Amino acid sequence: MINITLPDGSIRQYESGITPMGIALSISEGLARNVISALVNGEQVETTTPITTDATVQLLTWNDDLGKKAFWHSSAHLLAQAIVEFYPNAKLTIGPAIENGFYYDVDFGEESFQEKDFEKIEKRMLENARKNSEFKLYPVSKADALKEYAGNEYKTELIENLEDGAITFCSHDNFTDLCRGGHIPSTGIVKAVKILNAAGAYWRGDEKNKQLVRVYGISFPKQKDLTEYLNLLEEAKKRDHRKLGKELGFFTFSEKVGQGLPLWLPKGAALRKKLENFLMKAQQKAGYEMVISPHIGHKDLYVTSGHYAKYGADSFQPIHTPNEGEEFLLKPMNCPHHCEIYKAEQWSYRDLPKRYAEFGTVYRYEQSGELHGLTRVRGFTQDDAHLFCTPDQLLEEFKNVIDLVLYVFSSLGFEDFVTQVSLRDPDNKEKYIGSDENWEKAENAIMQAAEEKGLKTVVEYGEAAFYGPKLDFMVKDALGRKWQLGTIQVDYNLPERFELSYIGADNQAHTPVMIHRAPFGSMERFVAILLEHTAGNFPLWLTPDVFIILPISEKYQEYGEKLSKFLENSDIRGLIDNRNEKTGKKIRNAEMKKIPYMLIVGEKEAENGTVSVRKHGGEDLGEMTMEELKERIIKELEVN
Repeated sequence: MINITLPDGSIRQYESGITPMGIALSISEGLARNVISALVNGEQVETTTPITTDATVQLLTWNDDLGKKAFWHSSAHLLAQAIVEFYPNAKLTIGPAIENGFYYDVDFGEESFQEKDFEKIEKRMLENARKNSEFKLYPVSKADALKEYAGNEYKTELIENLEDGAITFCSHDNFTDLCRGGHIPSTGIVKAVKILNAAGAYWRGDEKNKQLVRVYGISFPKQKDLTEYLNLLEEAKKRDHRKLGKELGFFTFSEKVGQGLPLWLPKGAALRKKLENFLMKAQQKAGYEMVISPHIGHKDLYVTSGHYAKYGADSFQPIHTPNEGEEFLLKPMNCPHHCEIYKAEQWSYRDLPKRYAEFGTVYRYEQSGELHGLTRVRGFTQDDAHLFCTPDQLLEEFKNVIDLVLYVFSSLGFEDFVTQVSLRDPDNKEKYIGSDENWEKAENAIMQAAEEKGLKTVVEYGEAAFYGPKLDFMVKDALGRKWQLGTIQVDYNLPERFELSYIGADNQAHTPVMIHRAPFGSMERFVAILLEHTAGNFPLWLTPDVFIILPISEKYQEYGEKLSKFLENSDIRGLIDNRNEKTGKKIRNAEMKKIPYMLIVGEKEAENGTVSVRKHGGEDLGEMTMEELKERIIKELEVN
């Protein structure tokens, strides 16, 4: 008999060889009908995998993220099967599950694959799914695997990098693929599919390799789930920050300036300034000092920090000066500069913590295929800060930073989030710098701070920064999509590499601990997410133009100017639409620009010294005096 420990801590005994499905059946038939995958000792397996030793087991359904992963990975097999049935000369490469759905990278050779082909692939996938074929995983020798894929250089490359004895194939129906596992029991569970897109993708993400076609899809166990998802996609298109940014006049891009380098237009610059002022005010209350560092730094700076080894090969090339051998780099991070700012003076333990903040622009060379509006750019501004403290101060400082991040989120309407403790990959420590002792101290500090703050946390291995673990804030927007917003990191390593110190109470030199933090993350990405979260309907305090005055004819433009000056004297900014257009058209234009207050002035308003007020969205607030309007707006600004 073997002992099986379930997530609730209960232990059940079974005969050796029991499968996850057998465990589910022993609990209830209803559970067995819904189980589609399982975790055994942390490894995702099929429901038919025999368990021969004591183990912890978690049974997974569609409602679990890992259950969806198995569902979508299995659907990628259905996609690949349909593709080779229509395109027998196509060469398959890889087909993983992603956050929403799956993709398969395919070399179609001389044939083309276009949007008009999506429907026939969807239809064939469902036809094959209805056969209810079982997914069967089985081992294959390296020699046999290479023989099977002798004509496919992509699969051959993958197999050559695998150990003999660790290679498996998965088959269903008449289709077989190289695969390491994690499938649903059978194809019949897949009831609805949609091919979403086809885009270019380089093999292994390397621009030097051949460009393949990446076919994106999504699938569901019920048709209504797909319908709801497609409706969500339509809403997401309306909220796309690239579309809204253009309509609202926030930012643009120029090929002459360069890909991935956004140009902020006046309204976008005004929005950014409001966000910066909001955070600067909060930071000043929390004891931060603003600093400014240059956009470039000597190569040695980034060699010392480790950023050159991390980003050098994939970043912008060095800037060579007239002095032979002298090289500078566009800065990929602000932290090395802040280390040197700290090092400019000798500090006592009584002076700490030192909290340096900067809206610092950094540069990283992203491949052109990965650029996406403001969310993936080559130049971006971080709301960066670095705190230098004693080990005894670390926990309290970290908790104070958590409070600051939570204040930012609540002020901007991000209420639904979890915190992710991002740790090293324990099986690949070579990716990181610093001693195990330093990493353990940093990880323990983060987990203790999160626990004391009562944060709901998940742990992810392999997601740490190369110099230290992180607490990442994973936020859900209005459409339920997850974004990583805000990060706090504990770093024992950079202070050592830069030989930073302070004089302790024992009159000896000690190394400070460093906290990295960025509540927004980057201004570009934050604005993009905020645009999509709010659909461009910002809280009033963030709106670049609070009002627009709409004179119903030229005769009332002078009164409109008077109203505008009255409001601007109370630091309430807005516009006047003096175009020779009908009032209805002016209102429609103001609605499209998402201006909160539309102020209509005509003969009656001019005679009475009043204004007719309409809110964005169509709410008619009626007629009010200038003073009443001013007080209403000021009160709304104070609430936000």
